Amino acid sequence: MKVSRFLSGGREGWAVKNPATGLWHGCTQEDPQYPGSVDSLIKTDPGALVSACEFMVQKPALDLSEMQLLTPLGQAPKIICVGLNYTDHSTESGFEQPDYPTLFSRFNTSLIAHDEPIIYPALSNTLDYEGELAVIIGKPGKCISRAHALDHVLGYSVFNDGSVREYQFKTPQWIMGKNFDGTGAFGPCLVTADELPAGASGLKLETRLNGQTVQSANTQDMVFDVESLIVTISEVMRLEAGDVIVAGTPAGIGHAREPKLYMKPGDVCEVEIEGIGLLRNRVQHAGLA
Repeated sequence: MKVSRFLSGGREGWAVKNPATGLWHGCTQEDPQYPGSVDSLIKTDPGALVSACEFMVQKPALDLSEMQLLTPLGQAPKIICVGLNYTDHSTESGFEQPDYPTLFSRFNTSLIAHDEPIIYPALSNTLDYEGELAVIIGKPGKCISRAHALDHVLGYSVFNDGSVREYQFKTPQWIMGKNFDGTGAFGPCLVTADELPAGASGLKLETRLNGQTVQSANTQDMVFDVESLIVTISEVMRLEAGDVIVAGTPAGIGHAREPKLYMKPGDVCEVEIEGIGLLRNRVQHAGLA
């Protein structure tokens, strides 16, 4: 199933895509039969969203092009990002490939949805793109075994880990350069795991800047696959329903090019992952409407 959150007339709602017709069906929170928000359903139990989708597909068809899309989740409890998860990217970045995942956090204040603007910061001109797979946890757990890791995945989405390189490398910790407001694009939808190969492996990932392909890779080339990431992270912290793991970017970033290819106001950046969808955002100066 594909699930999209949206705003219509100032009211939040969500819709599910009917695979037989390609039409989206759903309603807003004002509907007396509204089954609850996507976030609340995920936190209820792993099957609650699936059951709600079966109900929502009976609702009237909606034209999502007329709606303002929202991020697939409203407030993820944790957003855990993975650095250096493709060997070619580690090489272009000047790092030796680590044998343990490089992890850092993003926060909800940095997130934007499909077709929302990426905010070009006033503090630096080093805003870079990073197309990535996003893994959405549906079943909580601690010290999860590899054999059961994928049982904890609800679905997947697309992420653009917009990075302000000057601030990323001011200190050994990357958190500042990775959390400028309005730089983490997330969407356009949540695709449940049953629609994709196990661990979302074998999917083409492509990033385009102003129509030019700048990153092209396959998710099977991740050094640490989805199962490994879940095992490693859950050794230390309990994964909760609604947590997001952003699984790393391949080679082709603008910072590694000569001359540098940073994003600038007016640019359009697209990240597309086979079977999941296309995430598109225009870059604009901070403070502009």
